Amino acid sequence: MPSAAPLRMTPRHVQLLRALFAAVAALMITFSPDHSHEVGLAVFGGFGIATAMVFALAAWLVAPAGHRGAPVLLGAVHLAAGMAASAVALRSETLLFVVLIAWALLAGIVELAIGITQRARLGRSESRDAVVVGGLTILLGAILIFVRPEYALTYSIEEAGAFTLTGTTIAVGLFGGYAAIVAVFLGIAGLSPAPSEPASLETAAAAPQEDRP
Repeated sequence: MPSAAPLRMTPRHVQLLRALFAAVAALMITFSPDHSHEVGLAVFGGFGIATAMVFALAAWLVAPAGHRGAPVLLGAVHLAAGMAASAVALRSETLLFVVLIAWALLAGIVELAIGITQRARLGRSESRDAVVVGGLTILLGAILIFVRPEYALTYSIEEAGAFTLTGTTIAVGLFGGYAAIVAVFLGIAGLSPAPSEPASLETAAAAPQEDRP
């Protein structure tokens, strides 16, 4: 009886794992009534560290030799941001904005550059996914630059009471929305069938040809 083929991690597994952790972050923020900087940093810290582990696995099990620098760099950026956000003694509104903006701009630029410069190695589909996610991450950082931490808007809803919308609430909500979009996009990409590769010229040349009369 032939032995079963060994399981192998592929880029689609990486996409699905990233989608999973992004979805968890989005759900935690969506269903939390507290959008304070403590909650935002705690959720982002877990997201950053978990995503860094995914990139570490990608560098070890997926990336070919000589091309492991990209996932290692992305993993390092996520790990550094996640560890900074997880420093309980340093948590503040300022830290939330500094970590989110620095991570979004740096990670976004790196992933966008990977998608553009390594298109030949990654393939059209994976390159497109990296460009889209990198662009979304940069967009998140750019928007957060214009959100003021000291912003506060008090409003009231009849029969519900008074509420205050703060810059911190907006920042945490924006990250939750970003995580939801990335989770859906990478989930669809990871579950989509792999595009068929065209036959190579070498294969075509090696194929037997019919004898001509």
